[in-house]
Formats: sequence, C-alpha cells, structure tokens
Amino acid sequence: MLIQIKDLSKSYYLGEIEVPALKHVDMAISKNEYLSIMGPSGSGKSTLMNIIGCLDVATGGQYILNEQSVNHLADDQLADIRNREIGFVFQTFNLLPRADALHNVELPLIYKGVQRNRRRELAMDALDKVGLADRSHHKPTELSGGQRQRVAIARALVNDPSIILADEPTGNLDSRTGEDIMQIFDTLHQGGNTIILVTHEEHIAKHTQRTIRLLDGKICDDLKN
Repeated sequence: MLIQIKDLSKSYYLGEIEVPALKHVDMAISKNEYLSIMGPSGSGKSTLMNIIGCLDVATGGQYILNEQSVNHLADDQLADIRNREIGFVFQTFNLLPRADALHNVELPLIYKGVQRNRRRELAMDALDKVGLADRSHHKPTELSGGQRQRVAIARALVNDPSIILADEPTGNLDSRTGEDIMQIFDTLHQGGNTIILVTHEEHIAKHTQRTIRLLDGKICDDLKN
C-alpha cells in the first residue's frame, strides 16, 4: 500500500478556539491509483492534500507513505520526502518567470544535487512526455496557460515521484485546454504513475478511477467511477 491514513485529524487554532479541519479520516491508496478528492469549500480537501503532500502535519492519527510514518518528522525530513516522493502540480503553475521551461523543470533535480548534464537530459525527457520539448527555451510569459501547466507537470514528473499531487490543475484553464491537460494525466496514469487530484469539477473527477468526497472534515463517499 502506497498511502495509509488512519484516524487522521487536523485542527487549527484561532487564539484559544480550536477549529477542526479533518476529523478521524481513514483511507488507503494503492500504487498506480488515479484518485480525485472533492468537497465544498471548507470541507477539508485542501488540508488533506497538504498533509498527503507533506506540506502540513496532522494533529492526530497516522499517515504512512511508502511504509514510512511521517507524522513526527522534522521540517528538513519532510522537505526531503517532498523532493523524493511527491511531484506537485498547482492551479497557478508556480513557475519561475525569468527562467525558461527547461530550467523550471530542472529545479527539483538541482535541489537533489543531480549533475548538470544529467539534469538537462532528464528535464528534456520530462518535457517530451508532455509534448513540449520544442518549447524548452521559452519563458512562461512566452507560453499559453495550457503550455505553462504542461511545464508544471513535467517538473512534477522529473524526479520520478511516488505520487503526482495536483491541486485544481485545470482551474485556470478554459474547458478545451483543461481537457487536453487531463488527457496528459490519463496517459501518465496508464504509464504507471499514481495520481491524486483535488478538484471541484465533476467532469474532471470522471477521468479518475475513484472519487473521495469530503464534508465537514469527514469522508462522506468513497466510490469507484
């Protein structure tokens, strides 16, 4: 099992007031699953995504990733797991504006200490997988929204992560471009990648094999599509 979440809870505090975001969540995700997480604003889906992505830690329960418990790891250990195990794709792309596509894709490899020639080779291969090898030297301002998201997906792929975690990956795109991006995710899943995406759009969730719905910090549905 790639991910095991057991009795997971997360609360935030406003002064002395406790605000629960997740309440006793249990779920398991296997390798090569294609999963969507849905729920209204305030349901806890972003909190759950942040915990799965090791951007935040739970206040109760257990999160096991690749047989390693991550609940009580230090910040530098969490950063190492993020770099090794998780490829992120964000709604707002999060690209360096002054760097070309190739350099943006190389970034995780720079943090990992991979040598320059090997970085370039891996980054070009990742760009080729998303159909953007011919735009490797274009900066984000020279690319369309869909092309920027392809660069972001290539950056997520370049470290060969255990999970690709996508937060509203089509939220800033028109419907046709969004469908093109989802076709890339479909192909990546068919190639063996584990993909978890957070979305509020039903037609996007239909691309996935399984949908988990949250309401008021709890799982209310866990259904195969």
